[in-house]
Amino acid sequence: MNNPRSGLARRGFLLARRRFFLATATATAAALALTAGCAADTGKTANAKNAAGAGTPKRGGTLRAAFAGGGANETLDPHAANLFVDAARAKALYDKLADFGADLAPVPRLAERWEPNEALDTWKITLRKAAFHDGRPVTAEDVLYSYRRIADPKGTFRAKASLEPIDLAASRALDATTVEFKLKRPYAEFPNVLAAFGAYIIPEDTTSFDKPVGSGPFTYRSFTPGKSLVVKRNDAYWEGAPHLDQVEFVVASEESARTSALLGGQVQYAHELSPATARTYEGKGKIEVIRLPGSSMQGFVMKTDRPPFDDKRVRQAFFLIADRKELVDGALSGAGEVGNDLFGKGYQYYASGLPQRTQDLDRARALLKEAGAENLKVSLDTAPAATGFIEAAGIFKEQAAKAGVTVEVKVGNKDTYWKDILDNGTFASYRSGSMPIESHISQRLLTGSTTNATKWQQKDFDDLYQQAQSTRDEKQRAALYERMQRRLYDEGGFLIWGFADWIVATAPAVRGVDAKAPANTLDWARFDKIWLA
Repeated sequence: MNNPRSGLARRGFLLARRRFFLATATATAAALALTAGCAADTGKTANAKNAAGAGTPKRGGTLRAAFAGGGANETLDPHAANLFVDAARAKALYDKLADFGADLAPVPRLAERWEPNEALDTWKITLRKAAFHDGRPVTAEDVLYSYRRIADPKGTFRAKASLEPIDLAASRALDATTVEFKLKRPYAEFPNVLAAFGAYIIPEDTTSFDKPVGSGPFTYRSFTPGKSLVVKRNDAYWEGAPHLDQVEFVVASEESARTSALLGGQVQYAHELSPATARTYEGKGKIEVIRLPGSSMQGFVMKTDRPPFDDKRVRQAFFLIADRKELVDGALSGAGEVGNDLFGKGYQYYASGLPQRTQDLDRARALLKEAGAENLKVSLDTAPAATGFIEAAGIFKEQAAKAGVTVEVKVGNKDTYWKDILDNGTFASYRSGSMPIESHISQRLLTGSTTNATKWQQKDFDDLYQQAQSTRDEKQRAALYERMQRRLYDEGGFLIWGFADWIVATAPAVRGVDAKAPANTLDWARFDKIWLA
C-alpha cells in the first residue's frame, strides 16, 4: 500500500512549485522587454482547434515565438546548433538531406531519394531541385562542403559524431545533383545520418553567418543575439511558400516569462512549458496547450559493470520495484505515459510485443535474496538537470523501501550532472530526447559507445548490432533489433519508467501546429506550416 503522507508531501511540493511559478510570472515577464507585435486575442474561447489541418490556411501575419535562449554568444551557424531555439531557427533558414518523422524513421528532404549498393557501404544520394535564398541551386558540392566542415577535426560541431561512418575523403559528387557517399563499414541505417541533428546544408565556401543564406522556408531579416531573430517568407521554397509573412523568434529563458508573454498577447507560441503550468491553463480558453508525445524518455541507469548491479538479478529486481504509473503521475504530473524498460516507445523498430512490466515486490524480494542482496543499500545520484528528476528519485526511494532496499538520494550539480554520472556512481536519474532506436543503441549500448552510462558491454550484443547494419532486408533487420531489445528488457541497465510529453502552448488563433511530432523531429517547430486564423 502507498504511504498517504508521502503522497501528500509530493502533491504539496508540486502545488508549492506551481504557486511559485504563478507568483513570479508577472515580474519576470516585465523584464522580457518585448516590442509590439502581431498580438493574438487571448480572450477567444478554447474551442479553436490548434492542430495540423484544422481549417483552411490563411496567408499573412507575423507570429512571435518564445524559446529559452543561449545568451549574447548565440550564432546562426546551423552546424553549431545545440539548443532547441538553435534547432528551430536553423529549421526556418536551412534544410537537411533528411529529417525524422513522428516514428523517428528518416524522411527525405533535400535528398529526393537514396540508394545503397549491395554491400551497404556505398550510398548514392539524389538531390531534389531546390535553391538557396540567393538563387543558387543546391548542389552535390554544397553537400560535401557542408559535411566536411562539420567533420573537420578542428571543429566541435555536434553532428560530427553522427557523420563518423562516412569516408568523406573518398566520397564524391557524381554530377551536380548526385552525391556518392563511401562508408567505412556497412551501415543499413545510413539515412539516419542524413537526418542527424545539426547536419544542415549550407552553400559551398560559406564562412560567415552574419547574414545567413540557406535553402529553408524563411529568409533572414535581422538578428540580435540573445534577444530576437526575424525571418520572412521564402516565396521560392521548394516545398511551397509558408503561410506566414514573418516569424520572430524571441528569447525568454524563464518558463514563467514565456507563459506570461503568451497570456499577455506579446507572443503567440511558447516553447517548453512545465506540466504544472500546462495543468493550470489547459482548457481555460486563454491559451491552447499542445502535448507532443514520446519526446523524452525518463528513467534510471544501473551500471552493469560494478556491484550491486553487476548481478543481473539485482537489475531485474529493480525493474520490478518500480511503480511506473506512480512515477509518471508524481514526477511528470501525469504528462506522459509509462515505459517498459526500453527506449523509443512508438518509434520504428520498437519491440511493442513485450509484456508491460508492472510492480511485483514479492518477486523483487526473491530475486534480491537469490543474489545475496537482502537489505541492500544503494546511492541514487540525481540533480535538477531535467523536469521530474528530484521528484522521481524521492518516489523511487519510497517504492524501494517496500522491497527492503534503502536508497540514499544524492543531489548533485545540475551543470556538471551528465558528465558526473557517465563514469561515476552506480545508480542515477536519466533522460533522453528523441532519436532513432538504432542511434540509441550505437551511442549508448555498444562496447565502444562514448555515452554508455550503463556500462553495458557485451560482445554478442555488439555482434547483433553489426549484423543488423549488414542486413539489407528491413524485416530481417527488425527481427535483429527485437532480439537486442529482448536482451535489454531481460537484463539491461536502463530502468525506463516513462516517456514525457513535450509541452508547447499557443494563442487560440494559431493553427497548424502538429500535435503528434516529438521534439526535434521534422514537424516540430514547423513554422512554415502554421497560420493565424
